[in-house]
Amino acid sequence: MPLDMTPSPVAPPAASRLWTAGASAGVSVAVLVTLSVLHWELAPVLLTTAAAVSLATWAVNRRRPASRPASVLKETAAEPVNAIDHALLDSAFEALADPVIVVSGGEADDIAGRRIVLANAAARDLFRIQREGALLVSALREPSVLEALDEALFGSIARTTDYSGVGAQTRHWRALTRPLPSRADRPLALLVLRDETDVRRMELMRVDFLANASHELKTPLASLAGFIETLKGHARDDEKARDRFLDIMSIQADRMSRLVADLLSLSRIELNEHIPPSGRVDLARATVDVMDAVSILSAERDVKVRLDGRDLSAPINGDRDEIIQVIQNLVDNAIKYSPSGDSVEIVIQPEVGVDAASAPWSGGAREGGVTRLPLVTPDREPGQRYAALIVRDHGPGMAREHLPRLTERFYRVEGQKSGERSGTGLGLAIVKHIVNRHRGGLTVESAPGQGATFTAYFPLCQSGPRQTGDGGKTARPTP
Repeated sequence: MPLDMTPSPVAPPAASRLWTAGASAGVSVAVLVTLSVLHWELAPVLLTTAAAVSLATWAVNRRRPASRPASVLKETAAEPVNAIDHALLDSAFEALADPVIVVSGGEADDIAGRRIVLANAAARDLFRIQREGALLVSALREPSVLEALDEALFGSIARTTDYSGVGAQTRHWRALTRPLPSRADRPLALLVLRDETDVRRMELMRVDFLANASHELKTPLASLAGFIETLKGHARDDEKARDRFLDIMSIQADRMSRLVADLLSLSRIELNEHIPPSGRVDLARATVDVMDAVSILSAERDVKVRLDGRDLSAPINGDRDEIIQVIQNLVDNAIKYSPSGDSVEIVIQPEVGVDAASAPWSGGAREGGVTRLPLVTPDREPGQRYAALIVRDHGPGMAREHLPRLTERFYRVEGQKSGERSGTGLGLAIVKHIVNRHRGGLTVESAPGQGATFTAYFPLCQSGPRQTGDGGKTARPTP
């Protein structure tokens, strides 16, 4: 009796269930990838391994000739949810922020056999890939990455490789290579690149910061230790030398105290930088208070400080202590770099538009070759108005190559690092972070021999609690 070859009526539903399960798995992968993209910093390893491998495998398989039974193809094609799944997965693969490439290999010793089977938008933009099937070595020439891809293709070995790309700006990449299921007897491998340029830059900044802080603290400590040793020795009974050494030790101790105070202040400001202040401060009144505080310093240096706009009202949203710190740091710098007998001008502008507050870099095209450079750019909120604090000195000025680095920690312009002008090198870094916390702006204008002008912009207060002059209490205005 011949065997009945008629397909069982149970087969199509079973196949349908199989493909429905596959579609559900696809949706799960898509959700996983979407969450990983939105929360990249929270789950980078999850994205670059499981999710990226699953997406790439799915995308490659989609390009294979259909091998499913016609009845199954017809049934699944009639289900709109599967078409949505395909579109969603395609979009998710294309939207990945990291470059992802699928590579196929021919013979192990044939370099020309390595071809790009699939690349997402980020990879096509980075390597300028014009079409699928392009030669791999024409797009990627890093030997360590090519070697890792060969190990994935022909040895099924997963590796992670770090390398630096050469270009207009050096970029640091982490390359993750993973083997994929073979296709038509040709091995496949996945390459995912993660841009770690910002991570490396932050790490370098951290190392530089620690090195600079250690150096700045070590200098006064070494001076104190040396003078203490001298006073314990032959200068013990020399009254004149003892008084001179004690004065120097006092200066060094004050310098170290200022440095520690600035470091603590900077750390505190950075910790709360993401929280906008809720108080209300009158910028003009705060400036008058600072002028009174620096009157002794300005008299010692024979520098006059003049304020234009003393009687104006410029209420801004802000933390009074931090606003005072911005004004004092800018005024102190202006006095410090002003010649004896000269003056420092402070101008309060009670209302400035966002276009003026975020004016672009001038590149030395202003009068006298003065360069204007934004150091902090305010948020461009519609209708937002700003109060401006302008502090201008007539000191030696700065060349434009120094301007972008003025707010770096411990950065000082060459020729202005020692003597009476020495400071902690953290003043402008503190100003930058405070202005950034207040969602304001900061610009500098300078040129050699033309002095320097710093302008800080703070959002004008629209409504809310008013902060009193003592900086410690707040009271809601009377309706």
